[in-house]
Parts: sequence; structure tokens; C-alpha cells
Amino acid sequence: MTKKILILSGSPVKKGNTATLVKWLMEGIRSRGAQVELVQTAFLKYKSTGCTSCRACQKLAKYECVIDDGARPVLVKMAGADVIVMATPLYFYGASSQLKLVMDRMFSLYKWDNQAGTMQTPLKGKTLVLIASAFEDIGLDVLEKTFSITADYSGMKFVSLLVPNAGESGDIKHKDSIHKQAVALGRRIA
Repeated sequence: MTKKILILSGSPVKKGNTATLVKWLMEGIRSRGAQVELVQTAFLKYKSTGCTSCRACQKLAKYECVIDDGARPVLVKMAGADVIVMATPLYFYGASSQLKLVMDRMFSLYKWDNQAGTMQTPLKGKTLVLIASAFEDIGLDVLEKTFSITADYSGMKFVSLLVPNAGESGDIKHKDSIHKQAVALGRRIA
């Protein structure tokens, strides 16, 4: 069975470090014949800047957001993917706001029964991959924690490729060892 891999790239820079990492990851994925789709979250059209906490999604039978904008089909694709890759530069010890907009809307991919103390999600059993780079060698551990906790809470496997000292935007393309790591990760998740 061919794996479906969805990559959410949260960088607004089209030829920066995150874009390069994603390109290399896709190289490895495609070498294994997996189905891969890339979504540039910075260029989606939004009606809301994140989850509005309306909780209307909790009343639906489906796992979907009621806000009909560019994030909505991405969330549906997340539910149907085998592997979800989130790629981001490190911005103030967190994910880019462009990726965080979609992450906040993931609320619609969970159904809670507070009376019974249960939660269900179509994300259970999938793999969540974090790819992130930072200019320096500090902060990636803080960023990774958010994603690893999300994966654990959701019943997902978690894998990460963290690149400290990546340099300024675009500098990473000169780091051959990182290229090899990204391609190898792509092969592994495919």
C-alpha cells in the first residue's frame, strides 16, 4: 500500500532553509514511491487567524472545521494522511505563525466527551514529523516539545529532524550532511 504523506510548510520564504529541507525530504519520499503533497501554509487564504473557539466542530459528526477557508481542506487531508510533516523555521522558540494557524485549527480533528473523560481523533496511529531549523543552536528543544506532546496526546508516532546553526535564510543548501539526513528521513517515513 502506498503511503500518503502530507507536508505542511510554515515558512513564508520560498527559497529559504525550510523550503530546502522540505525539498530534500521530498526527494527521499519520492525515491520510495510514496504519495506526497506539499501545502504552503503561508499562502493559504484564511477567514480567521486561528481557531475561534466556537466549538461548533464538536457538534458535527465529521472531523472538520466549520470555518470555510483555505485551512479547512488541509485539515481534511491531515485526517486522511498516513504521515503528517510539519516544517518550520524557529521563530521566538516556536513554530511560525503561518504553521500555527493550521495547528490551532486542528481542534476540529478531536472529539471530546468531557462527561466520559474520552477523546477520539482520526490522527491516532499516524506519524507526526517535525522538520525545523534555527539560526543558532538554542530553542529547537522548546519547539520540539510542543510537537512531541501533540503527537503523544493524539496517539501518533513522533519523529524529528532539528537543524541548529542553519544560518541565514538559504544557507542550509550548502550543508551536505543535512541534505543526506533529510533524504534519509524521507525514505524512512515513506
